[in-house]
Amino acid sequence: MNAQQPHQPVDKVVHQGLRLDHDESRGRFSLWHGSTFVGFLGYYQEGDVVTIQHTIINEEFGRRGYARALVTLVLDRFNNEGLKIIPECSYVQDYLRRYPEYNSMVVKPN
Repeated sequence: MNAQQPHQPVDKVVHQGLRLDHDESRGRFSLWHGSTFVGFLGYYQEGDVVTIQHTIINEEFGRRGYARALVTLVLDRFNNEGLKIIPECSYVQDYLRRYPEYNSMVVKPN
């Protein structure tokens, strides 16, 4: 049997107490650490394909693994929903080079 194993974000999400909020109307996932806003990932969706436009982390949280955590949580969610991605965001492109297990989700833009 060749069942797809769910991705395990444990090794990529090193911070405890993170919360991911989804604002579908704005095409945005916001990352919070407790009650503090950390950053967001912007996207737009057409059918079952999501174009990831940008990942923005507040400067005070930079270079501490929060962008990696945000992208991991979002990609795992998209994967669980059976969605494909087009990574326009340069951070997500770099992330996919480091974590190739997500490459099966990538499609070419039309």
